Amino acid sequence: WYWQKEKREPYVKFMEANYPPGFSYEDFGPLFTAEFFDPNQWADILKASGAKYVVLTSKHHEGFTLWGSKYSWNWNAVDVGPKRDLVAELATSVRNRTDLHFGLYHSLFEWFNPLFLEDATNVFKTREFPTSKSLPELYEIVTKYQPEIIWSDGNGNAPDTYWNSTGFLAWLYNDSPVRDTVVTNDRWGVGSICTHGGFYTCSDRYNPGHLLPHKWENCMTIDKRSWGYRRNAQLDDYLTTEDLVKQLVETVSCGGNLLMNIGPTHDGRIAVVFEERLRQMGAWLKVNGEAIYGTKPWRAQNDTVTPDVWYTFSPKEGKVNAIFLNWPVSGTLELGEPQAKLGETQVKLIGHKELLRWVALGEKGIAIALPQLTPKQLPCQWGWTLQLTDIN
Repeated sequence: WYWQKEKREPYVKFMEANYPPGFSYEDFGPLFTAEFFDPNQWADILKASGAKYVVLTSKHHEGFTLWGSKYSWNWNAVDVGPKRDLVAELATSVRNRTDLHFGLYHSLFEWFNPLFLEDATNVFKTREFPTSKSLPELYEIVTKYQPEIIWSDGNGNAPDTYWNSTGFLAWLYNDSPVRDTVVTNDRWGVGSICTHGGFYTCSDRYNPGHLLPHKWENCMTIDKRSWGYRRNAQLDDYLTTEDLVKQLVETVSCGGNLLMNIGPTHDGRIAVVFEERLRQMGAWLKVNGEAIYGTKPWRAQNDTVTPDVWYTFSPKEGKVNAIFLNWPVSGTLELGEPQAKLGETQVKLIGHKELLRWVALGEKGIAIALPQLTPKQLPCQWGWTLQLTDIN
């Protein structure tokens, strides 16, 4: 896009300096080799991350499908490059080795598809592209791979009527093989984002910091600058594990899910920096998972007295979870939101055996004495959870 459409100078120059004259985007097809792609290893890393679902980009805006689509002849991973059905391989491994829900991302439009460009020229009065390419592909991936999430994207500035989104969704929820399990997002044409859909995404890297009335998802990237893999990325281009835990906690306390993106390499690897981040998230969730999984937003999302404290509520146990991201130097954590009851309220640090001592602060609020622990004795790094029971 930057090279061919916007013709941004650094991209044009890079291509001129590093690729043969007349090299086209299509020439990248055979260079996408995936020789190190091991779907079992991917599944094991995904499982270790503590995630509950995974979404694979089955086709992005340039139209190359990661399965052997009959509607993308000779521009797919079975005919060109890897010569493998990457969607099928990952779906199989995820289903055999994990309990993650398997989802697929699919771009409605394609930047340079002549049929789409012609429809756009006709101000979308003609519908050659959706009827012969985009919709058939959607039906194909649902029927073939039965994904439990359809993550639609790329409306190409066309309305949902051009894409016949309602027609497709009616089939998906009433007649498709995944009608009883499938979940969809909100990107189905101009005007549908953040208004229609199973869950709202609203925009990329959306993290409002307050409670939303509808289920939503924060889709963001570990690489601050890209959804793909950048060979020239610097270490500080990547969010740290602290950053990621903070994103997760803020998102969940406000009623959202976190969709954390990694870009794999052309040869099929999850780069070790991404693997480390995923495994560290998993290590954090192993300790603090009960403050995240199956929780609901509490009456307050973050604390009024101490910054970087976020609340979730575990309805089954009736527990309030206060997740704090900074361990106070004083050893005492003051919370302005919970109303404690003398002789009844109990406070526990997840991953630590003994109950903690506390005192009420006036009408509302509680001061909690944290245990004196060495770094080695801490239940985890990056953030900790206090569980409060019998709170007003």
